[in-house]
Amino acid sequence: MAKKRVGIQLPKQARNQTVEERYSLELEALAPIADIIDIRADTPAEFAEGVRDMDAIITSWGLRIDKAVIDNLDKCVVIGVGSVGVDMVDIEAATAAGLVVTNVPDVFIEEVADHAMGLLLDLARRTPTMVRMAREGDWYQARPILSKIPRLLGQTLGLFAFGNVAHCMARRAKAFGMHVIAYDPYVSELEITGAGVEPVSFPELLERSDYISVHAPHNEETDHAFSSDAFAQMKETAVIVNTARGPIIDEAALISALQERQIAGAGLDVLEQEPPELDNPLFSMENVVITPHVASATTRMRPETRRRVGREVALVLRGRWPMSCVNPTVLPKVALERWQPYPMNRGPNR
Repeated sequence: MAKKRVGIQLPKQARNQTVEERYSLELEALAPIADIIDIRADTPAEFAEGVRDMDAIITSWGLRIDKAVIDNLDKCVVIGVGSVGVDMVDIEAATAAGLVVTNVPDVFIEEVADHAMGLLLDLARRTPTMVRMAREGDWYQARPILSKIPRLLGQTLGLFAFGNVAHCMARRAKAFGMHVIAYDPYVSELEITGAGVEPVSFPELLERSDYISVHAPHNEETDHAFSSDAFAQMKETAVIVNTARGPIIDEAALISALQERQIAGAGLDVLEQEPPELDNPLFSMENVVITPHVASATTRMRPETRRRVGREVALVLRGRWPMSCVNPTVLPKVALERWQPYPMNRGPNR
């Protein structure tokens, strides 16, 4: 039987490598059933034409897989996204076309939670200010600044969404003695309370939180969820941390809230525009810590993500449901077999 074809947009920086070298980790699962095809494309039109006859597409960078690309597909059954966020794919168009979209929601959750907690701690201990004062030799005015800051023990952390990363963030915050509350209308109160977290409404989250950590996907519902109205309801001493997606926070409203001291600070790994303009006012604010969308980056992240997306696509190409499906309503409508994994120490006939 002829092998399937999986299209990946060819990264410019890797064009001197062979396919086997470039995609060795994805091919661990895909090699027996599929060939990976480089798509040399610099424009959406070139990409759409390049993937027209692919059985699958893998993406985590580059050109967006929008409705125009999806409508141009002749054979594709699955789009594998090598990240938690899937905003580079038009999910509604993919679902309408009967395409399964997979992602890797549980590969680097601990790393992102570490980064979010690090940003929180930087703001809690006013690290940017302390570093500047130490470098300037201003040792005697630093302690009075921190003497006005409450310790973390007993402070309230509000989680916006309660998915995998938020679960990990809750564990970290509780280790510091923080009280944790969470708003997520798509997670049951039993699951939230089972993690030792108090479920609350969105207005309660805004009003009660000393720190808010954002962990939601970006979609129509969460776009600019934190805007002028939200910041007006937060404490003047509150800090917001975002390691999810930039557009969840209305950046202009955030800048205004910080300038007018409606809130006390922000820790941001993601921004509305990436990379941002260097004259972005956020860069000049000492109560803001910005990192360049690196929360998930460790030695493990990229290799394991590539292996996982290869396994997910391979499952679908073998006619099975993937382990993670972003648009599960499409699964009953496609010719895929639902499967149940068996323990590693037991054969299928035991």
